[in-house]
Amino acid sequence: MGFFVVKLTERCITVVQDTSVSVLAPLYVHNRRDGSRLLSSALVIFAISTTQMHRIWGCGLAAVSGLVCLYWGLAYRRLDR
Repeated sequence: MGFFVVKLTERCITVVQDTSVSVLAPLYVHNRRDGSRLLSSALVIFAISTTQMHRIWGCGLAAVSGLVCLYWGLAYRRLDR
């Protein structure tokens, strides 16, 4: 799957499809330092959202961030360094 590149010249605009494959970011990092930063950020968002459980957005955000915390916590345990 490619993406489109817009080329601007003096008189016209051309759209060209780039067929190169772009590398997608992984779902988790490969070192413990960045992993701990991600996990602590998700835990802060989860803690803030649990204080707003009486609102609909608080329940939704708590559920999503809780799942992310679980996933990233399990991924963090598997990292070597």
